Amino acid sequence: MIGYLRGTLLELRAGSCLLLTPGGVGYTVQAAGPVLERLPEPGQELSLYVHTVVREDALELYGFPSRAEQETFAQLIAVSKLGPKTALAILAVFDPQELSRVVHTEDIQSLTRVSGIGPKSAKRIIWELKDKLQAEPAELSEQPGPMPSGAQSVFADALAGLVHLGYAEAEVRPALSKVLENEPELMAGEAIRAVLKDMAQIG
Repeated sequence: MIGYLRGTLLELRAGSCLLLTPGGVGYTVQAAGPVLERLPEPGQELSLYVHTVVREDALELYGFPSRAEQETFAQLIAVSKLGPKTALAILAVFDPQELSRVVHTEDIQSLTRVSGIGPKSAKRIIWELKDKLQAEPAELSEQPGPMPSGAQSVFADALAGLVHLGYAEAEVRPALSKVLENEPELMAGEAIRAVLKDMAQIG
């Protein structure tokens, strides 16, 4: 099984990239959108952790920038009725630590933000993953206290909007929390604009 690849990025494709190893072999590696967006320019060196999926009619490679994401992907596709495409969609929204929080707090609503996952599927996924994903007690204990219901609604709507724009939830959640902590009276649309402005300044 191929578990790691290092070489030169030849080209980016829709949902995948082509990586040329020093031995002269080119591999098509599928990856989540946020991973592909962060890859270097074609012609530069690239290394990815890889999970190999063997089918009767194909051998598919899925690439990740970290071992934690690779291992989380393997745990996701072990869930019944959850295929590689849905697993990638989940990792496009949550990093491993954030997914662990969602699972261990049974946050069904957050998981349903992933395209193709409804409440019933989210509940089943959480139930099957709870014994597989390691809890993060220290991280969970550092989560802010419960927000008022109105603030929760604004936060959830703004977060969903940012994810819809293509941002990973783990990437924008801290920035959104900071914006609403400083300006709790903001509406969802205003909060989204404030986060985008802050991220543009950081970039």
